[in-house]
Amino acid sequence: MARASSLRAALISLSLLIAGAAGAQTAAPKPAVTVAPAEMTQVRGTAGFTGRAVATQRVDIRARVTGFLEQMNFREGAQVKAGDVLYRIEDTDYRAAVAATEGSIQSAQASLDFAKLEQDRKRQLVRQQAVAENELDFATASVGQAEGQLAQLEATLDQAKLKLSYTEITAPFDGIIGLSAVDVGALVGPESGALTTLTQLDPIYVTFPVATATVLDYQERIAAGKATALGAVHLTLANGTPFAQAGSLDFVAPTVQQGTDTITLRATFANPDRILRDNALVNVTLEAKTPEADLTIPRQAVQRDQMGAFVLVVDAQSKVELRRVETGATQLDRIVITSGLKEGENVIVDGINKVRPGITVDAATGQAG
Repeated sequence: MARASSLRAALISLSLLIAGAAGAQTAAPKPAVTVAPAEMTQVRGTAGFTGRAVATQRVDIRARVTGFLEQMNFREGAQVKAGDVLYRIEDTDYRAAVAATEGSIQSAQASLDFAKLEQDRKRQLVRQQAVAENELDFATASVGQAEGQLAQLEATLDQAKLKLSYTEITAPFDGIIGLSAVDVGALVGPESGALTTLTQLDPIYVTFPVATATVLDYQERIAAGKATALGAVHLTLANGTPFAQAGSLDFVAPTVQQGTDTITLRATFANPDRILRDNALVNVTLEAKTPEADLTIPRQAVQRDQMGAFVLVVDAQSKVELRRVETGATQLDRIVITSGLKEGENVIVDGINKVRPGITVDAATGQAG
């Protein structure tokens, strides 16, 4: 009898515990989330493409005369200025050639002066009928011959001085010098090929292909007043970092690439820190010049799965609804919603991982984060 009473007491206690646990579950607090309304904001329309950075100038540095390399006056990879002497070729033979030609010119000048004196003397003698006319003709011819020899030597001197100047190989513009293909002491000449390369990175170009259909559609929208002219061009680097400098479009190719049916566009960017390198892959964003009103929400409110983009909407009864949306351009921390939402509807921006569609939440309006 005592055992039955004990068993009945235990069952009653167990029932009370179960009932208490059920009551605790019923009284569990609603998940707290932060919501933000879908709002009409001023957004500049954008379009994204893939492009490559292209140096505004890039040249091979070559030797124009033959000789042994005497100096290399740069550090590979350093910035150099236009006119800086990059290499110096041994110039002894070239200086000697200039000096020899200058000596020949002095001799030729003396011969010319003597020929002119002789011509004047013969002219006076002819007037006095002391010599025959043909002697004056001979003296005149000697003057012409001496003048021709002097002119040839002066041209030879110019050429010798030019070759001497080529023993100093200078930078044709400001830029970054590449690796040197030769060392001091090497015999170099026009047949040696490129000694190094010089690349100008500031400013720098970025070229990118745009589908012909996209260009035509944009032109039609401009004509219809449905789009604004292009404004700044922005870049995103390979690591996802936005490039600090905005660029401007400066070239649209007049021809279409047959293989890809695209038109090449080019933008110019200031690159004072040389962050952009020649041939670097970048993401290009074309931005409209004039902003337009679009429906936007905080960017972190948009989630994606295999079916596409969606947001979690909290209705007037604080109930969560999964809503499929179509997205447009992203600007700063907001993203354009082209369909799926209405202005004023609240979307969850914080606490998304705590909820699921269909449950009731404790929603507070606040800043995204």
